[in-house]
Amino acid sequence: MSILELRAVTKAFGGIMACRDVSFSIRQGQIMGLIGPNGAGKTTMFNLITGVYAPTSGSILFKDREIAGVRPDKVATRGIARTFQNIRLFRNLSVLDNVCIAVDKHVHYPFVAALLRTAGVLKREQEIREQALAYLGEVGLADKANFRADSLPYGLQRKLEIARALALQPSLLLLDEPAAGMSPEESLDLAKLVRRIHQRYDLTILLIEHHMDVVMELCENIFVLNFGVKLAEGDAADIQNNPDVLKAYLGEGYKRVRSQQS
Repeated sequence: MSILELRAVTKAFGGIMACRDVSFSIRQGQIMGLIGPNGAGKTTMFNLITGVYAPTSGSILFKDREIAGVRPDKVATRGIARTFQNIRLFRNLSVLDNVCIAVDKHVHYPFVAALLRTAGVLKREQEIREQALAYLGEVGLADKANFRADSLPYGLQRKLEIARALALQPSLLLLDEPAAGMSPEESLDLAKLVRRIHQRYDLTILLIEHHMDVVMELCENIFVLNFGVKLAEGDAADIQNNPDVLKAYLGEGYKRVRSQQS
């Protein structure tokens, strides 16, 4: 069963075609990779799925409901969360408060109760903090809960973004270059984290990533974009040996390195 399906999606910005007639689907519970050169249209696809942009034409179905052109907050409410290529945290707030804000999205207080700070409201706020701490624990940041978000090293800020996305309780998680700026060791550690949360929360994940070791480790299916159009689709073996992908993106050197490693 497909949880997300794109049908002939096109997005034009004036005379510039960011993507053209892109179609793919993701099965429930799958980890799918979306790869390609810089400027291929990958983040544009994320922005279309999450409602930042409306497509020029085409259809985007999430759980068999049309979401093309739906506002980002409504898309999130339906069960899609994302991280960003450029980290977007509340930098002046604590690590814990960044996640509490996401948990709190699911809570609705009567206005008078919130104003009077009733016992029920105080109890729920404590529950929110406990839930937020649990999400921080999932990514290994519980001991950093009281740090300011902008005091964390870059790699930990990436993990904080993932914890905040988890707190939205999504069924589909979009990860936009989560291993960007990480060392090979850090990127493989991140791959283990993604695998763990995928299994624990029964998530479907769409992953943009340039670290091919992460992509090949995690992704059951890989979709390759180039200049906004589909270049190839298949499993890791298909993509690593596809001559068009090697020429446009991975390079022949990648194939030689893989051969030496094996």
